[in-house]
Amino acid sequence: MKIRLNKYISMCGVTSRRNADELIIRGSVSINGEIERSLGHTIDPENDEIRVRGKLINTERKRYILFNKPKLYITALGEGQDDKRTIQELITKIPQRVYPVGRLDYDVEGLLVLTNDGELANRVLHPSFELTKVYSAVVKGNINKEKCLRMQKGVELEDGYAKPDFVKILKTDKTSSIVEISFHEGRNHLVKRFFAEFKHPVKQLRRISVGPLNIGNINRGEWRDLTSRELKSLKKALRLEN
Repeated sequence: MKIRLNKYISMCGVTSRRNADELIIRGSVSINGEIERSLGHTIDPENDEIRVRGKLINTERKRYILFNKPKLYITALGEGQDDKRTIQELITKIPQRVYPVGRLDYDVEGLLVLTNDGELANRVLHPSFELTKVYSAVVKGNINKEKCLRMQKGVELEDGYAKPDFVKILKTDKTSSIVEISFHEGRNHLVKRFFAEFKHPVKQLRRISVGPLNIGNINRGEWRDLTSRELKSLKKALRLEN
């Protein structure tokens, strides 16, 4: 069976199809020992040897993982920094080499998608698909209805205007408030910086959903594969073929 070269590279979990095209143009891809720079080239996965930057690539079972990252873990694979632990310690039973899609701060917990599907990962991260990310935040101080309405209108941050999809007060008292907030963009420390602008620093932060995926009852530090229904919903949101 013939398959386009860029699609095969993506299927192997190397990168997205678009980035695969760039690798091909740069001469980083070889077929049976010969550099291939032609976009649209097709290959036979059973008989052709494909290398990217000299490394032989092969298709492997695609894994789509929902992981509940605990706080005080770095969203990274490999060794940590300054004796900080990484999430790799918690996913050792996954035989495939899966990668985190995006990141959560060291002190933030919650939903993290792990996969070896490069194209899907690229689309989850791409702002044009506008996947909503919902967080549960415990912040300092009382947030009343008036301030909640002000938050809903957004605020100017140092890297541009930030307007949440929604802000919902779940509980509040004199010292703290529990708030659900959603953004469909992924700027660094966005939720923390947003609340700081309103003088309500974040004490605890947890991501509870990304697009159609919800953390549900997965315990901290544990993971499971996406169900077929979840994967279908995610691919539909990302406009990926089934």
